[in-house]
Amino acid sequence: MEFTTDILSVFDKKWALLTAGKEDSFNTMTISWGGLGTIWNKPVATVYVRTSRYTHDFMDANEFFTVSFYPEECKKTLGVLGSKSGRDIDKMKESGLTPVKTGESMSFKEAEVTLVCKKLFKQKLEESNMPADIAKAMYEGQASHDMYIGEIVEIIR
Repeated sequence: MEFTTDILSVFDKKWALLTAGKEDSFNTMTISWGGLGTIWNKPVATVYVRTSRYTHDFMDANEFFTVSFYPEECKKTLGVLGSKSGRDIDKMKESGLTPVKTGESMSFKEAEVTLVCKKLFKQKLEESNMPADIAKAMYEGQASHDMYIGEIVEIIR
């Protein structure tokens, strides 16, 4: 497997979609926090999901998820998918993206690259383990994040 990218900006500047679920029931959300690397001798993607997000339920209920990256012209669509909840609207209809079954999960035809990930680990980010200024800025009055680490089992271009 090979994936070449600017690892320090692929999430923060370009954004990505995190998708979990099966063909008959899935949800997607835009993410700008994440990482790529190696743990336990496996290539992995690490993503962070607020416990209040609809996608969180799908992450917990499924063994696989995808992280997909898009061309610049999709950034407006990714903005919508990151600001609206699948609990409230039909995000697929609103997005105009074309869902495709990808391994044991879902992605979208418009993706430049999709990482198919098998969930290995989940842990709550504890505010007590963070610098006070970060905890206050990121979590005061807001739901916490869970960190998910997934083994990258396939890269689809």
